[in-house]
Amino acid sequence: MLGLRRLLVVSGRHAPEVTSACAASSHSAVFFRALQILAQPGPVRLHKLSAPDTGIVELRLERPEAKNAIGKEMLHGLRSAIQEVVADTAANVVLVASSVPKVFCAGADLKERRLMGPTEVRDFVNSLRSTFSSFEALSIPTIAVVEGVAFGGGLELALSCDLRICGEDAKFSLPETGLAIIPGAGGTQRLPRIVGRSRAKELIFTGRRFDAVEAATMGVVNYCE
Repeated sequence: MLGLRRLLVVSGRHAPEVTSACAASSHSAVFFRALQILAQPGPVRLHKLSAPDTGIVELRLERPEAKNAIGKEMLHGLRSAIQEVVADTAANVVLVASSVPKVFCAGADLKERRLMGPTEVRDFVNSLRSTFSSFEALSIPTIAVVEGVAFGGGLELALSCDLRICGEDAKFSLPETGLAIIPGAGGTQRLPRIVGRSRAKELIFTGRRFDAVEAATMGVVNYCE
């Protein structure tokens, strides 16, 4: 995405040249081909640009069988990735993206949650909230690259980033109220700071979906391409 390239330049880093917005938004774009794997295979992987002194790290969600739904294993992967970023003194920018076509993150893994007892659910939600807060507290810029759906905890993950950009096919929602629960990983706090209290209440109370254009209009994303 060209918006991503502009943001990286503002951050003091230079992304490789791309020829068009369409080429830039593809998962096979040159920018993403130049990444090296840092973490072990799993639902969360860290990559770093192979060019020296870029300092650009990508945190990639890879759980296609569950549309990147956040379960215990992915939550552990997110926490481990954050620790690796904190320990990497050469890291200057973190991108959060997905390897799954048409999906950023579908939210929490509700199938897994149904097997948990009340105490386990409470501990999981608390851990998810603290993980996103740790991500938000990173001392370097964080950018969510949203292509496809970002629902529930997926949107909350994006909201914990400093900046958000999305493709034209992006869809957003905090649908928790339809399940008689509330956004438990920071959405009730971060969304009002971005779009205002009244608009945030409407989105949370109704749980309705909104597209990339509306997300950009409201300020949920900084760029839509």
